Amino acid sequence: MKVTIKALRVNANLSQTEAAEKLNVTPRTLQNWENNITSPTAIQLVNVCRVYGCTLDDISLPVMLANSEDK
Repeated sequence: MKVTIKALRVNANLSQTEAAEKLNVTPRTLQNWENNITSPTAIQLVNVCRVYGCTLDDISLPVMLANSEDK
């Protein structure tokens, strides 16, 4: 089952500010990821997995991003 970046953060019991600090991004950047306004880079996704203890396969990304990678 794939989960959103927001769900991973909530399950880790972290605020946006705390998570952003651990991910080395601004809280606004994290908020944009969680609201599917922007998407993390591949390197940032690896960091998300490290911080939240998940795999890349666990993360649900916006359909737009997933479709662009198929091309």
